[in-house]
Amino acid sequence: MSLVWAGLIVVALVACAITAMLLVRRRAPEGSFFTDGDRASGVFGVLAGGFAIFAGFVIFLSFTTYDQSRAGAEAEALLVIQQFETAQFLAPATRDRLAGELTCYGRSVVSQEWPLMEEGELGDTINPWGVALFRTIRAAETTAVAEETAFAKWLDQTSDREEARRDRVYGAAGVIPATLWIVLLLAASIIFGFMLFFADPAEMKRSQAMLIGSATTVVSVTLLAIFALDNPYRPGVGSIKPVAMERSLRIIDQARAALGETAPPPCDESGIAR
Repeated sequence: MSLVWAGLIVVALVACAITAMLLVRRRAPEGSFFTDGDRASGVFGVLAGGFAIFAGFVIFLSFTTYDQSRAGAEAEALLVIQQFETAQFLAPATRDRLAGELTCYGRSVVSQEWPLMEEGELGDTINPWGVALFRTIRAAETTAVAEETAFAKWLDQTSDREEARRDRVYGAAGVIPATLWIVLLLAASIIFGFMLFFADPAEMKRSQAMLIGSATTVVSVTLLAIFALDNPYRPGVGSIKPVAMERSLRIIDQARAALGETAPPPCDESGIAR
């Protein structure tokens, strides 16, 4: 979510809260609806404290998912480079084919998978170039010791790359269940309704507006932060971008040029097979 939309949402919620407070204030008795202000403040402290603790746990859960997705994307990009290096020790035909398919794998991650993750629609689909890499390495013939060692290392790196991809995809659809969102929104609504009972015509309007406006701002910003962390790939400030994989693709292109490999990869710039 962009800062503009987030700001507009917060402003709209605060405006609605202040308007509601001023409307209730017209019919409220002096001193608010509570005859014992200290007792009411104590109850509000329990409500606000409970919401803060619960929201803190949810933020921790969503941030853990966010960090796992970011770390998975970086690990996957690094493993693509490492597999390119490992492929250099295999037979020339296998080496060239794997190098091209690794490039296509990275391109498809950037151009094909990332837009789907931003929309939360990637699902359980597999990367077609991952299948192509498996077929190529399965058909490889190893004779020298270096080739056999590289073959075994390639298989280990493939398992690590698939695990990193799983971590990257894990947070694309969000991990906070609907029940937690219902509890968060219900708690926020209760706090908002409780605040309206503090309406007091004897108080200045600006004081009443500040009273409910500040509380509404804190609650709404907290909910927006949870939403942003639970959707790490949605466009906006702080969203995870394919920066690591793009960097890996540039490094592979430079390495191929340095090694004198001029054959084009078997795909276009978007990772679609030619």
